[in-house]
Amino acid sequence: MHESYLYQKIVAEIRQDILLERLKPGDRLPTVRQMTERWNCTIGTVQHAYHELASQGLIVSRTGQGTHVIKTVQPGAEAALRRAYLVHRSEAFLLEVLTAGYPPEEIEAALQQALERWQVISLQPEISTENTLRFAGSHDLALSWLAAHFPEIVPQFTLQLGFSGSLGGLIALVEGKADLAGSHLWDEESNTYNAPYVKRLLPGQKVALLTLAHRRLGLLLRPGNLSEVHGLADLVRPGLRFVNRQAGSGTRVWLDAELRRQAISEDLILGYDDERMTHLEVAAAVAQSQAEVGFGLEAAAQAYGLDFIFLLRERYDLVIPKASLELKPVSNLINWLLGEEAHQAISAFTGYDTSETGNLTWV
Repeated sequence: MHESYLYQKIVAEIRQDILLERLKPGDRLPTVRQMTERWNCTIGTVQHAYHELASQGLIVSRTGQGTHVIKTVQPGAEAALRRAYLVHRSEAFLLEVLTAGYPPEEIEAALQQALERWQVISLQPEISTENTLRFAGSHDLALSWLAAHFPEIVPQFTLQLGFSGSLGGLIALVEGKADLAGSHLWDEESNTYNAPYVKRLLPGQKVALLTLAHRRLGLLLRPGNLSEVHGLADLVRPGLRFVNRQAGSGTRVWLDAELRRQAISEDLILGYDDERMTHLEVAAAVAQSQAEVGFGLEAAAQAYGLDFIFLLRERYDLVIPKASLELKPVSNLINWLLGEEAHQAISAFTGYDTSETGNLTWV
């Protein structure tokens, strides 16, 4: 193993032993020579690791007395130690998968998918705390990024995600189980997004539509498009497997309507009932050869190195009842979305247009 990686592994192991109290305050660490024999490395590698741990205030070395775990953790150091522990556990995982040949963008997409799946399973929108803003609705990659960075945008607050599809998000608002919802429901009759559904589901209420971004959606295909898919009409070809979004999602609402418009029978599409909760899950299914084609975000296709055929540009709104607008984290979020930092962060996702990000309209 490369020496520059090995010293990090030594640091991570000792830090973990301290955190889990396998090494107690005041315990003596092995000598540098003992560590070189244990790790089969150079003296410089061990010295580098011990210097790193000392700079973090975890160990202390004194001439003639050896190296010991510090006896007293300074105020605030415990939280920093826990964060450092997570970082180094992550680095250990990254080292393993990078060595196995996985590219960074694929690793990032996999981690994002795993985190979102855990959020869907473990976070319950009906449970609220004083410092939590509850979100329910359609899956979005930029929104997942926003949730991860929310404490930086609104200090001491978290954004709790519950991906339930656009309709599910609006229903959560009706039932009082969410403070805001994410929606991109296209109305076939009016050729507009979200407002007609909000009026039907929240009649008589004053509700704001806060634009997060416009997004590019289309067909997701394996690299090289060996199946030679060029449009929705190709989905009915025998043997061609499709992977879909769940009923009630904005993506599915548009797709069902467009198939009707083109007189394409969903019954003839193999896999139309194979439903996934997020765009990344659709992309993963195509990348893992569970299907030849899916329908979803261009950003999801890019994350998995898939080919993409553009079909539509849609608007994704945050649906916010008037009462929620008075909440501190919501007002801070609105102000942030109007700023340059938000536009740069969101436009970093492939296929996202921030020209109307932060626009607020009333329904």
